[in-house]
Amino acid sequence: MKVRLEKPAEFVKAIELISELVTEVKIKVNEFGLSIVAIDPAKVAMVGFKLPKTAFSIFEIESEEVLGINLEDFKKILKRVGTKGIISFETEEKELKINIEERIRRNFSLALIDISGEEKDMPNLEFSCKIKLTSADFIVSIEDCSVVSEACSFIIKDGKFIVESKGLNSARSEFSCDEAEILAEDSKARYSLEYLIKFVKACKLSEKTILNFASDHPLKMDIKTEHMELSFILAPRVETDD
Repeated sequence: MKVRLEKPAEFVKAIELISELVTEVKIKVNEFGLSIVAIDPAKVAMVGFKLPKTAFSIFEIESEEVLGINLEDFKKILKRVGTKGIISFETEEKELKINIEERIRRNFSLALIDISGEEKDMPNLEFSCKIKLTSADFIVSIEDCSVVSEACSFIIKDGKFIVESKGLNSARSEFSCDEAEILAEDSKARYSLEYLIKFVKACKLSEKTILNFASDHPLKMDIKTEHMELSFILAPRVETDD
């Protein structure tokens, strides 16, 4: 395998974000591109990442490869890439060769690891609510909620999308059809802010964020750019009150 990224910034950021949920992943490289699917140790959240073949300036593979990667070590190497750096990857026996091209050429070797368990796929879930909104507005809403509680509710009521958190104190953001695209029926679901705060860091990669959920069902959050897709699934917190 030999692949090359002329503009690796989004990939580097995605790996950093994924590393906040899991420490080890299987990176699949096949005829379609590069992908990751992983579940956090608590089995509360799931992350999916796709970087299509078209994102690479060089993409040479003989057959599908699955690379076991320690994300902490991988992240440290990727952080060595400058803003104008070009990065390429090659597999050699049980190592991933990482080459960084800037003013000088630098080379790293990352040991591949064996990761037990079957390969995972993102599940096909059904949702009754789909919201597309400005990422910056969504980030502010989640950050507001994190100030007052450990969980927040996503609510559809009277055609509006509401992000609300209640504890001793409360926070609430309300979006009408003027501020967001809302295709939904009346619903309410509650989610952990510990995870949402990590997820919304990814929203900065795209102007828009897409949310899919249903009453007391998992949340699926999608961030898409020209060459990348990053998705998160989060189990609901089913409780009677905030």
